[in-house]
Amino acid sequence: MSLYDIEAQVPAFYTVTTASKHDSTAMSSIHYEPNAYYIFDRAYDSFKELYRIHLTDSFFVVRAKTNLKYKTVKWKRRMPKNIMTDAEVKLTGYLREKYPESFRLVRYYDEEDDREFTFLRIQNNFLHWTSPIFIRKDG
Repeated sequence: MSLYDIEAQVPAFYTVTTASKHDSTAMSSIHYEPNAYYIFDRAYDSFKELYRIHLTDSFFVVRAKTNLKYKTVKWKRRMPKNIMTDAEVKLTGYLREKYPESFRLVRYYDEEDDREFTFLRIQNNFLHWTSPIFIRKDG
């Protein structure tokens, strides 16, 4: 796992683990910086760590797992092509304690591969509608 500083163009953090240790366990060792952007694959679903990113005034995008339990707080009505859903949601069940605030759930349709992707992101306009494109091909 690595964290790349775009301005300095150097790695800001990296860790090497054995193959038996999942990358997502390194999330707790990252020093999250304000106004930084963190993009994770769907295995990175530690809502406690995602909330920590939120509390440092940083931003995240992560692919959602299909079994995520949430309730919709508010829907956006007008969306660009290929954005199927853009909603403000809150987690339900025990995960609500790990991330008590709302965030955005964006469902994106990839025409090229005829696939749908669901992303969770912090409640703002960062990266606007292009953020799904950055991580759409990761698995």
